[in-house]
Amino acid sequence: MKDWNYENEQWTKLPTYLKHLPLFTRHIDSFSVFMRFLWSIFLKNVAFKFYIRLEVKGTPFKEIYKTQPKLIIISNHASHLDAVSIAASIPRRYWLNLYIAAAKDYFFSNGLFTFFSQHCLGAIPIDRKDRRGEAINLILKLLSELPRMWLIIFPEGTRSKDGKIQEFKRGVSIFSERTQTPLLFTYLEGNMELWPKGQPIPLPGKLVLHVGPVHPPGPIQQVYDAYKAWVVTINPNAFAAPKEEAQDDSEQV
Repeated sequence: MKDWNYENEQWTKLPTYLKHLPLFTRHIDSFSVFMRFLWSIFLKNVAFKFYIRLEVKGTPFKEIYKTQPKLIIISNHASHLDAVSIAASIPRRYWLNLYIAAAKDYFFSNGLFTFFSQHCLGAIPIDRKDRRGEAINLILKLLSELPRMWLIIFPEGTRSKDGKIQEFKRGVSIFSERTQTPLLFTYLEGNMELWPKGQPIPLPGKLVLHVGPVHPPGPIQQVYDAYKAWVVTINPNAFAAPKEEAQDDSEQV
């Protein structure tokens, strides 16, 4: 394995809390590779096979991988299962190019979570109070410079409390437009029932991941409208009714 270049400009400019990440080029250390392999065995062959029955519908990831070396994978977000269930649906051999944008205040809140996020998830910590844009710049740099990268991100920004898909934050469009990275639409069906916000552990059951179209980079409203148009063909009730309509309905009642 090639020696790590500690004088690498990318490395020396990293903020302290990011310097532990096995990122940049292909110099992922062997310990992280081993831990991620063990985690993939547990996730794909145990947890999402016997406890949660994960079904994937749509275009197989192995076909998408042939034509899309860089992708931003977006999905609805209502459960802690969401990121790991998408990872579990992706072939193990692609995992070293797979990253997850994760809230720093949760996924890096203590030593155990940090170890798990670093070595198993390939998580990129997003500081939701960051005013300097360090995490944004890091993701832009990675999407620009890595030859292959699939990034899982939840454009709602936080988990939905009622399972209804919320408006998208504009960050996903910033990443996509500035780096000309296409977006892969996915939709998780059943995540809210298995592990809603506030529940300590997930319930056993069935989870379906729908893999949709690849969408070109575009403004956030355009992305949201296209995502909504696709999701309602699967679940017409996935989105909350517009406030105006809800008010009209209440007046009629």
